[in-house]
Amino acid sequence: MASHGMIAETVQFTGHGSDQISGYLARPSGDGPYPGVIVIHEVFGLTPWVREVTRKIADKGYVAVAPDLHYREGPGDIDDVAAVVRAAGGNPDYRTIGDVEGSVAYLRSLQTCSDKIGVIGYCSGGRQTYLVACNVSGIDAAVDCYGGRVVAETADLNERQPVAPIDMTEAMNCPLLGLFGAEDASPSLDQVEQIEKELKRHGKTYEVHSYEKAGHGFFADYRPSYSQAAAVDGWERVFAWFDRYLS
Repeated sequence: MASHGMIAETVQFTGHGSDQISGYLARPSGDGPYPGVIVIHEVFGLTPWVREVTRKIADKGYVAVAPDLHYREGPGDIDDVAAVVRAAGGNPDYRTIGDVEGSVAYLRSLQTCSDKIGVIGYCSGGRQTYLVACNVSGIDAAVDCYGGRVVAETADLNERQPVAPIDMTEAMNCPLLGLFGAEDASPSLDQVEQIEKELKRHGKTYEVHSYEKAGHGFFADYRPSYSQAAAVDGWERVFAWFDRYLS
């Protein structure tokens, strides 16, 4: 389903509370329709790497959009904006849910997008992927890439993120693929096991894979944590998952 030619641009659309937010859109240049994919960025924000990931997904034949979940804290240097978000306790979950709902509506408004939509997220975006898979309708497949704090202690919770996503598992309404590093501390292998047990207990459709000799951020080829072997296999699993549930 690889594309031949691509259009990539910054776009604006309606997010939570009717706010106009920014995002990065990449899509095949053909008429389509193509399945849609929402890319949820890391805690660092809408970085050049996240834009590259969005284009990579589009090159496989998807209309991909990465909403800027830090948009309201800007404008400014991307690192400074991300620091403000972290200092405040992270993105509010209700706002993330609203912004992803807006991303779904935006994709559905595009003539080039089909009625099938997936979501993928990395790091904090992996947690947010789990969150929206349990709270947003109209998502057909989800991929959580090493999302930390899906399993959370009471000390990890705050007014912005008051409930651990694992406690929302019963409401999950789409198949979930989880990709994790065996050497990661957040989530740890024990936490991944807890997630898998909860998915199984509630009868959800899921697959979970943990890579040996890989830690947090193994997809991110601009960071020392990058693991080529895990990333190559991981991308194969991502596209097989989306092909299965979004085609």
